[in-house]
Amino acid sequence: MFSTVSRRISPSLLRTRARLYTDAARSSHPPPPPRQLDAGEQAIVEKLTDRFKPSELLVQDVSGGCGSFYAITIASDAFKGLSIIKQHRLVNDTLKKEIEGIHGLQLKTIPQ
Repeated sequence: MFSTVSRRISPSLLRTRARLYTDAARSSHPPPPPRQLDAGEQAIVEKLTDRFKPSELLVQDVSGGCGSFYAITIASDAFKGLSIIKQHRLVNDTLKKEIEGIHGLQLKTIPQ
């Protein structure tokens, strides 16, 4: 009834196409307008901004809007020379109150 067809795609071909698409998209379209932060995201942004003065900060409620799981990317001079564990501890200590009320946190810290 059904026949199985397999096709092997070279990983380098995938990278090339993705890179070309990304470069083309970056040059021909302006970035999308920022969306409004919900209350949980705003509280996290304010605390992290006050504590770390980040050069880059992205906070997203990735739980579908219920505020139970956040993804955070933060770049700051405060992380320079620290291990990833120490960087994450600094953020976790800063957000201790917020973390008590959520299910999960995805954290990416970037030393500047």
